[in-house]
This record gives sequence, structure tokens and C-alpha cells, in this order.
Amino acid sequence: MFALPSMWNIIISTIVFFIAAWYIRRYLDEQGIPKGMSRSLMVFVVAFAVSWGSGEAVDWLVGTQPAAQPSGDLSQLLKAVGVQQ
Repeated sequence: MFALPSMWNIIISTIVFFIAAWYIRRYLDEQGIPKGMSRSLMVFVVAFAVSWGSGEAVDWLVGTQPAAQPSGDLSQLLKAVGVQQ
């Protein structure tokens, strides 16, 4: 079932993204790979994958709750927001 990410997921994955991008960029500099669009895209994709994995690991450890299912009753929703009396 679909679950919204926890706050820890967002915080940890953002930090991990920047750390992973820095290390990947540093590694590619040491290997002498020239800077360009392909290299930048590779750094982004790999850093994204690492940060996504860390976020999933955090959610697995914390145990997020599934998202609430909508009731599907439009009249109740309109009453709740004050549009319909």
C-alpha cells in the first residue's frame, strides 16, 4: 500500500544526496573523467539512487503508516470545507 515518506526519510535522504554527490564528483575527478553533461547526469542519477535507498531504509526502520484512504463521498467533503450547508 502507498505510504507517505516520514520526516526522517526526507531529512536523511537530502543529507545523503549531497554527501553522495560530493564523493562521486571527487572520485570522478581522481579518475580524470572530464566534466560535462554526461558526467553531471551520472552524478545526479547515482546520488539520487543512493539517497532514495537511504530514505527507504529509514522508512523501513521507522515503520511508516499507510496513507489514509479517501471516503469518496463528495458531499461530506464539501460540508467539511464549508462550501455546502
